[in-house]
Amino acid sequence: MHVLYEDAGKLKAETIFSEADTSLQVESASGKRSKIKRNNVLFTFEQPAPEALLPAADTLAATLEPDFLWEFAPQQEFEAAALAQDYFGHAPDAVEKTALILALSAAPAYFHRRGRGLFRPAPPDILQAALAAIEKKRLQAEQQQHWTDELVAGRLPEALQAVAAGFLDRPDKNTLEWKAFDAAVQQLAISPEKLLLSLGVWPNPLAMMRERFLATHFPKGTEWPPVAVENWGDHLPQTDIEAYSVDDSSTIEIDDALSVSLPDADTIRVGIHIAAPALAITRGSAFDDMARSRMSTVYMPGDKIPMLPRELITAFSLDEGQWRPALSLYVTGRLHDGEVLATETRLERIQVRKNLRHDLLSEQISETALADPAAEVPYAHWLRPLWQFAQHLSAARDRARGKPENNDRIEYSFELEGPANDPDSVIHLIPRQRNAPLERLVAEYMILTNTQWGALLAQHGVPGIYRSQQMGRTRMSTQALPHESIAVPQYIWSTSPLRRYVDLVNQGQIIAAAEHGVSARLAAPFKPKDADLYALIGAFDSQYTLWGDFQSAMERYWCIRWLQQQGLKEVRAHVLRENLVRLACAPLVTRINGLPTFERGQEIVLDILGFDELGLEIECRLHEAL
Repeated sequence: MHVLYEDAGKLKAETIFSEADTSLQVESASGKRSKIKRNNVLFTFEQPAPEALLPAADTLAATLEPDFLWEFAPQQEFEAAALAQDYFGHAPDAVEKTALILALSAAPAYFHRRGRGLFRPAPPDILQAALAAIEKKRLQAEQQQHWTDELVAGRLPEALQAVAAGFLDRPDKNTLEWKAFDAAVQQLAISPEKLLLSLGVWPNPLAMMRERFLATHFPKGTEWPPVAVENWGDHLPQTDIEAYSVDDSSTIEIDDALSVSLPDADTIRVGIHIAAPALAITRGSAFDDMARSRMSTVYMPGDKIPMLPRELITAFSLDEGQWRPALSLYVTGRLHDGEVLATETRLERIQVRKNLRHDLLSEQISETALADPAAEVPYAHWLRPLWQFAQHLSAARDRARGKPENNDRIEYSFELEGPANDPDSVIHLIPRQRNAPLERLVAEYMILTNTQWGALLAQHGVPGIYRSQQMGRTRMSTQALPHESIAVPQYIWSTSPLRRYVDLVNQGQIIAAAEHGVSARLAAPFKPKDADLYALIGAFDSQYTLWGDFQSAMERYWCIRWLQQQGLKEVRAHVLRENLVRLACAPLVTRINGLPTFERGQEIVLDILGFDELGLEIECRLHEAL
């Protein structure tokens, strides 16, 4: 004797091995025995063999039309076996009973299961709604398949044109459009990015990377609406000094300038003057909301997205010939050994004589020329004493660190001839030495300022946002901890308030400390243990990292374009570790599969085999080791 029973929603036919009151032991064709509950049994039968029952029933069930069965069946709950007898017109055999059960179960729109072998026809109105839904689903499946076929054939359906750009970053995976696209990606076995580029959603990888970034982070555009400016700082004392700034030619936000005077032969008084937008951008103001929403200027080759509205930048940038408010640090020291004797911080108005550009002056200003009093050096009366004192400051940090600072690596400026969104624009990589005198001079005085102002905040108990480095780990916090690689006891970011929100926040705190002294803790915008200051650190870290990653990606893209524009097929590189190398001619680090083991710094020659602008990679192989 055999039995048809339900197991986890599936029908099974097996031979009865033994029986009990509430259970059966059955045996499959393979000899496996199982125990089943008697309540799960639909019926017993003698013919055909269990392994032949379900295949035969499936074949018969395919011929039974659900709409006819619905009309034929009684309108109340019924047993499938009873309906089988009426339907076939005779006592049904095992195959016929099983076929009817399968047909009824396969038509849930027509028949609702009510229990083991029991069904109830769907009411007419519910049936019509279910059939309409089934038809709608069928049409949607056809539409989805049509779109997938079009995509596979290399054509972008009109219905997908408005949404295709969002498939990478903000897809609605419940839509037919996305499902059709995803199916095409799977069928073609390519990345979504490559498929969208091949369909012309973006004309090239550069457009794709830029537009995705802008759509995600600047959906309302990158330009701020016009803002009204005031004469902020007009009440400040006007100081007549000879100050100069030093920046790249592309810099529009002049944050800092330097002045110098020599009270006597061995005394120097250096003024480090920082633009003071914190006078206008106060905590909780509309300007503050703007700056905080971006956290930093976004940089990319040939373009930038300023943190602040251009009207504010113009009002506070230390442009030559304009009286501007500045937060100034005056440092008095000895020229012969660099000892700092006194410092003073104050708000004032200054006029920068000239905005110098180090890319235009660097060739005329060398260490040798600065050391030779007879050599002609531009702005020598200003440069030479600043350089002499900066060397002492640098040497003092080297002694504290226990070794010289490693700053001899070549860095590059990116200059574009043409629009930043045109891959055919000509890219120039301008090498510059990090330890060139002008760069070292400015860097040294910014380090001095960030160190002294960090100490000022700590002295008055005013919280600030510090950058520390201990055991190789760099982090931001409200604690004045040492920065080991710079070799200073504390360090904050405060010298780029037009470009970084952290510097802007710190500037407000420094102004309070400078103006209010012992009562600064009460006057400062952020009080000790202010929870918002901790939240700001996390938000800044996250967004600043994101902006930096985008800048790195754009620079990597333009490095690859530069290699192609130069027609280079062979390049030199230096091994960093394992299969990681840095090109000697461009700021590009890449991996070389199968690279033999070399010592760090080993110079090698690579053959360039191909370029992947989308993946931001170059394909290379080892040519020779030098």
